Amino acid sequence: MKLATFTHQGKTRIGVVSDTGIIDLSVAAPELPAEMSAFLAAGAAAMKAARAAAGPPIPLADVHLEAPVMTPSKFLAIGLNYADHIAESKTEKPEMQLWFNKQVSCVNAPDDPIHKPRVSDALDYEGELGMIIGRRCRHVPKDRAHEVIAGFCIVNDVSVRDWQFHSQTMTMGKSFDTHGPVGPWLVTPDEIGDPHALNIRTLVNEEVRQNSNTRHLVFNCYDQIAYLSQAFTLLPGDIISTGTPGGVGVAMQPPNFLKVGDKVRIEIDGIGAIEQAVIREPADTEIM
Repeated sequence: MKLATFTHQGKTRIGVVSDTGIIDLSVAAPELPAEMSAFLAAGAAAMKAARAAAGPPIPLADVHLEAPVMTPSKFLAIGLNYADHIAESKTEKPEMQLWFNKQVSCVNAPDDPIHKPRVSDALDYEGELGMIIGRRCRHVPKDRAHEVIAGFCIVNDVSVRDWQFHSQTMTMGKSFDTHGPVGPWLVTPDEIGDPHALNIRTLVNEEVRQNSNTRHLVFNCYDQIAYLSQAFTLLPGDIISTGTPGGVGVAMQPPNFLKVGDKVRIEIDGIGAIEQAVIREPADTEIM
């Protein structure tokens, strides 16, 4: 099942994606929560009701897809988690998982533009498989980690490379507004099968820059959940981005950063694609 958050006629809600469009759950199953995190927290009964939902679909062309979870409590991403990316970064394979936060204010719709910052010319892409947590959990054994995954999505871990190294945490360079496109929807694990056998590609202006498979993850999806949940509670709707393969712009010779007018497309088997145009960051000061 594919679950989406979408806006139609000025109203944002969730729905089930079919071959012909989106079944609006606010109509087909009005007893269900209309926001994704709350829906996931409602558990197996809500999932069952969504699977049984029926009704006239809204054509995809008539809706605006939002990030599946628009306001997660956490947006976590792992660094140096593909061997080829480690090699191009000229560093050693990490002994421990290297995690950083993407501030949740960076969450962006899957096909909305990303900003070229006013303060940097070092804008880069990172195509990644994303996981969305479906159950509140702590101290999850690796062999049970699959139980807490609501579904998978695509993430562009957009990075401002010079700002990334302003602090050890990398958070500053990973969290600019619009720099967390997620989507196009959440695909439940039964449709994905083995999450460690998925082809992943990133194209910039139709040129293939990244071309790999999730079998090359250093720490796999279940390793990641087991490790993170030793430290803190994971909540329904939390987004985990599992790392990027080789082929990022900063590693090219010379570095090839994103420019205004570029288009980035990320594709993953069984999920689909997301695509962002690069635009200038608005110049307005905002104090509310």
